[in-house]
Amino acid sequence: MNKKKKYNKLLYLPLEWLLHLMALMPFWVLYVVSDIIYILVYHVVGYRRKIVRRNIEESFPQKSKAELNRIEKDFYHFFADYFVETIKLLHISDKQMRSRMVFHNVEAIDNFIDQGRSMLVYAAHYCNWEWLQSVTLWSRYKDNDNVVFGNVYRPLKNEWFDDFFLKIRNRFGTKCHPKKSVFRDLLRMCRNGKMSVTGFMSDQHPSPNESDHVIRFLNHDTAIITGSEMLARKLDFAILYFEPHRISRGHYECHIRLIAADTSQQPKYSISDEYAHRLEAQINEHPELWLWTHNRWKNKVKPITQNK
Repeated sequence: MNKKKKYNKLLYLPLEWLLHLMALMPFWVLYVVSDIIYILVYHVVGYRRKIVRRNIEESFPQKSKAELNRIEKDFYHFFADYFVETIKLLHISDKQMRSRMVFHNVEAIDNFIDQGRSMLVYAAHYCNWEWLQSVTLWSRYKDNDNVVFGNVYRPLKNEWFDDFFLKIRNRFGTKCHPKKSVFRDLLRMCRNGKMSVTGFMSDQHPSPNESDHVIRFLNHDTAIITGSEMLARKLDFAILYFEPHRISRGHYECHIRLIAADTSQQPKYSISDEYAHRLEAQINEHPELWLWTHNRWKNKVKPITQNK
């Protein structure tokens, strides 16, 4: 361990103890903490309120001021819940996780594995996306050495927080692939005879020069990430979509939907478009459950009419 890492470990040790203490609390206590966090984050600090308000107002111009304010407040309430629910992953039991995050149609995953097929799974920053890692608890292949459940992530600049979130995201046996190396990682697994089920959070804005494909999304001309689709085509992966729903506070269900079994039969960008349309429908139904703090539309794009 280098000196900087040792220093960070000591520096953040009190915070680590606090987070572990929080994770040991029962849910009803955590939601009291969440209510306090909501007051601090929304009313006192005003964390990214300008970005959140602008994103919501521009996405729903047809809604009244009262409706927009309600979405904004409900989002911050949920955002606080998301935080404490994510910390709870440090100590939640598998049994408790299965009772609070229920997956439907896991057979879609297991059946493709039966056929020797790997899968790309589209997901989004909607509902508690960190809890989606618990899909492994529902699969017959959870402990199979030839099947790797994983997800793609962007490493955080802060090394301590990066290690902390990796620990949480590995909680149910999933492997985290850095975005820059995911293609090599998946290709290596294919060559080694391993199958993979890999989640992609594709609702962020693309990196510069990463995508020139623009669609109409939430009342914005929006450049969308298409690299996930291109990767699936190159590796001949089946494509699924995680469609989560919030049942009540701390209780979710996720329907696993098929987007494409054979990518070679799909027109270019049709898979990315299908993902975006499915996500947009969910956001329109419950807008408070999407991560509005992302400055999603900070990079202006050419209007759709100017794209060929």
